[in-house]
Amino acid sequence: MFGFMLLIGLTGVLLGWKRQTGIAPPTMNGSNPSPTAWISIDSIQQIALAQVASLQLDPQIDRIDIRPDKGIAKVIFAHHYTELQIDCSTGKLLSQETRLHDFVEHLHDGTILDRLFGNKNDPVKTTYTTITSLALISLSFTGFWMWLNPRRMRKMKGKS
Repeated sequence: MFGFMLLIGLTGVLLGWKRQTGIAPPTMNGSNPSPTAWISIDSIQQIALAQVASLQLDPQIDRIDIRPDKGIAKVIFAHHYTELQIDCSTGKLLSQETRLHDFVEHLHDGTILDRLFGNKNDPVKTTYTTITSLALISLSFTGFWMWLNPRRMRKMKGKS
């Protein structure tokens, strides 16, 4: 149990500081933030699939995250931690990075084991987070009791 809590604590700190530690790729700026000048989502998807095919990686896209203020689309894949940032106006590939913070997040919440075992419905993740959360809640209550009880006992001794 100690190991799980240590892992959650360490990965939680990394996730909280993901921009400052460099484990999250910086978001690039596209050439035109006006949506009227953008290419279609289908075109962005085809550009991403061509790029990932050249890398010989699994082409299944998990999501396409559009950043309107930046004029870019982040393409995130389902079975690896590659992120492609594509200019929504020109279709130019602006960045190809590894989403290390997604890996850290999967360590943090136990998803990594469900992915490794090919589990559906995240049984390892839900079991791991439930047990670890209940242990943390228990430690919080017992720690509070260990702080409160000596004060309570001293107060009772003072009254008698």
